[in-house]
Amino acid sequence: MQDLAILIVDDDADVRLAAKLALAPHAARLETAADPAAMRALLMPGAFDCVLLDMNFALGEHDGRAGINALAAAHQVDPALAVVLMTSYGAVSLAVESLKRGAHDFLLKPWRNEALLAAVRAAAQTTRAERAGEPLDALERGAIEKALARHAGNIAQAAAALGLSRQGLYRRMAKHGL
Repeated sequence: MQDLAILIVDDDADVRLAAKLALAPHAARLETAADPAAMRALLMPGAFDCVLLDMNFALGEHDGRAGINALAAAHQVDPALAVVLMTSYGAVSLAVESLKRGAHDFLLKPWRNEALLAAVRAAAQTTRAERAGEPLDALERGAIEKALARHAGNIAQAAAALGLSRQGLYRRMAKHGL
């Protein structure tokens, strides 16, 4: 997938640059925004395949509310758009809340570039499937089968390629009868 359209939203210019450098070889279009207001100005239905969104935009802020509010704003503009939230201040409760509120994935900074790319690709695939009306279960099963085949059945490598933990991959495999 080298035709991705990705929006990176983070108040830290260095984080925006790092994400842009990591994703540029895999994207046809990369836009950046420093805050949720700038994000809203760039968003239009169908404009992006994925948004990579920070959760905190003010110095000393660690609760993630700004990111969760921005997630809701992104979904108001484009309900099919998959959003990957990221933060330096990760807690299990914050990850769970963001996923319940519709985030596609949750990454901790600093990230591994392979994990970032896997999360963005999976999010873009979900966005495209949603827009095309393809059932997400079929899409997920296909992605798992491809990853397992590509890594000769090695669960750890397939999980890493999918941006999942081994336990997460096992749960999804059980869900699909794999």
